[in-house]
Amino acid sequence: MSKFTHFDDKGAPHMVDVGNKPATTRVAVAKGCVMMQPETLAMIEDGTAKKGDVMGIAQLAGIMGAKQTASLIPLCHPLGLDHVAVELTINHDRNAVDITATCRLSGQTGVEMEALTAVSVTALTIYDMCKSVDRGMQIADIRLTHKSGGKSGQYDAP
Repeated sequence: MSKFTHFDDKGAPHMVDVGNKPATTRVAVAKGCVMMQPETLAMIEDGTAKKGDVMGIAQLAGIMGAKQTASLIPLCHPLGLDHVAVELTINHDRNAVDITATCRLSGQTGVEMEALTAVSVTALTIYDMCKSVDRGMQIADIRLTHKSGGKSGQYDAP
């Protein structure tokens, strides 16, 4: 097993120094979903939620969340993201809203945490906006599905 990079030789946490790494184009894609009652999904799809446009607000929240990752996750580098996209899809077969977040930048460190944060904040926003009608919603399957750029190369989830 390789050494954890967020600990120094004495075992103390530290931010990884990326100053000497070359800037490359880096992309990360993360996915997740919010499963719910069919009636809740219909309310979201019809745009009749009391708190407003669930899909639009959740999409915006995810983008904003990606931009705040370094404030939320200790030791993450603050990044100048070039692009963040959050896509929401109604999945009638699973009574779910599927979430895909893509983050891209040209820089010295990856954007995996930003993509994962975007999915998480999007899912939490859907939950918050619909909890008054469906407290049994489940946030599930949040995972990295693609990463490219940097020394470690490309990763695609199986």
